[in-house]
This record gives sequence, C-alpha cells and structure tokens, in this order.
Amino acid sequence: MSKPLLVTGAAGHLGRQVLELLLAANVGPVIATTRDPEKLRDFQARGVTVRAANFDAPESLPRAFAGAERMLLISTDDLTHPGRRLEQHRNAVAAAVTAGVKHVVYTSLTHPDASSPITFASDHRGTEEALANSPLGYSVLRNNLYADLLLYSLPRALASGQLVSAAGDGGVGFVTREDCARAAAAALTDGFEGRRVLDVTGPEVLTYPQVAHLASELLGRPLTAVSVPREALEAGLKQAGLAPTFAAALASIDAGIAQGKTALATDVVRQLTGQPAQDVRGFLTRHKAALLAGG
Repeated sequence: MSKPLLVTGAAGHLGRQVLELLLAANVGPVIATTRDPEKLRDFQARGVTVRAANFDAPESLPRAFAGAERMLLISTDDLTHPGRRLEQHRNAVAAAVTAGVKHVVYTSLTHPDASSPITFASDHRGTEEALANSPLGYSVLRNNLYADLLLYSLPRALASGQLVSAAGDGGVGFVTREDCARAAAAALTDGFEGRRVLDVTGPEVLTYPQVAHLASELLGRPLTAVSVPREALEAGLKQAGLAPTFAAALASIDAGIAQGKTALATDVVRQLTGQPAQDVRGFLTRHKAALLAGG
C-alpha cells in the first residue's frame, strides 16, 4: 500500500480541486487538513481522511501530518496581518520534518525576490528559504496570477467601460486555478524526490490593454484599459470598503505587474500534467454567460 498523500488548506478552492483530481486518479490514500473539518465532510464520506490542523498552533501539526510521505502545502490566505503567514508556513515546514514527511509541494509566487513590491512576496520568499534550509525534498510551484481573478474585475469594468489598474504596460502570464490544481496534483503524485522550482503560468503574457481588447471582442461590450498610479488605486480600494492592508496588498500586485514580476509564460503545466494550460481567450469564453450576467 502506498504512503498517504497530504493536502493542507484542503477546504479552500484550490485544495478542493486538488482533492477531486486525486480521487479521480484513484491515488492515495489521501489525508486532508483544515481548520474546520466540517467543511470537508463530503470528502470524508468519499474515503478521504480529514484532520484538523491549525497553523497558528504548531504543537498540533505533527500529529495532523503523521503518516504522510508527500505533502501539498497550500499557502494560507492571511494578507491582513504582515508576517503571520510566513510564521504559519514555517510552522508547517517544521512539523513536516517532525512528522517524517519526505517531500513538500508548495504553492508560491512568481519572482518572490527582495526587489518585488508585492507586499506578500516576502512570505513566499521566506517559506522557500525555510524549505531550502530543511532536510526536505520539495517542489516549489511559483503560480502566476489566476485568470479567475478576471471574473471579479471584468464585470465591474464592463459596467463602467473602464478596466482600471496600476499595472501600466506590464504583462501577466494568467493561469487558471484549475491548471494550478492540476499542476499541484501532478507534482504531488509524480514521485520526484529532489528539489525543484517551477513557474506555473498560462501559455501567453497579456497586458491589461490586451485583456480589455480581448474581453471587448468576446463579450461585445466597449472596454478600455485605464492606468492609474498605485497610490490612487489603493485609495480607491479603501474607499470601496477594503481593509487598508488588503487594499495595499491588491495595489502592490499591480505594482509587481508594472515591474515585470508576472511577465512570464512557461510550458510547466503541460510538462507536469501532459495537457497544456488554458489561455485567457478560452477561459473567458467558458465563462462568457457569467461575465455578461455581472459575474
């Protein structure tokens, strides 16, 4: 019997997609951890072992990870408390070592170097360093920005006729969450035992003016990209009711785009899964009805 595969943060969008892929591939056994096991009762009924895991309580984690040989560490979503996410990830890495995990697959960010203006890049950089300083084998998957984010921004943009960003002419290798899940599931199950850092992206780099043109063409609505200063975007997000730290994080993503931190397209999804990543045109076409209905 093969050693169990472990997925952390399994109740989130990405985690649930990975669990579905693992069950469909009939691999495992599979362990899923989450703060709230009730959210995964549907997977428990399908044979997944569900365990409670709180990354803010490091003493509880070795037991939650026990028995797993390979682990998918999905980055936590706390963007409002600077430094907290890195501490959570360090706790998870240390617990993986204690629990006897051999290989960790980690969902990181493209170009999380010290020059990145993205406020949470340091969380990913620090986690990658924690993995490098551990005895673990690892697969760092540096995911580009989700194409799925366009499902939130484009309906508002279509309503006003303006796709507002602080990204300038910077480009993004948009990748679907579905493709990130496929890549993560593949990296978790392919048996690779060494250390690797892979950029998980879509097949092309698009600027926001190109996204606006494509969306206008597909949806039959006028749409123009408008570039504003980062400070103006952040102020607008705060006025819209977002928490200051979250508004700063979102604006910093655009600053990263403007600096070229997301302007890369690779063939990693196909290399890992055997199937190419979906492009933005195909993704928006799939969701055309929802976009026209307002998201």
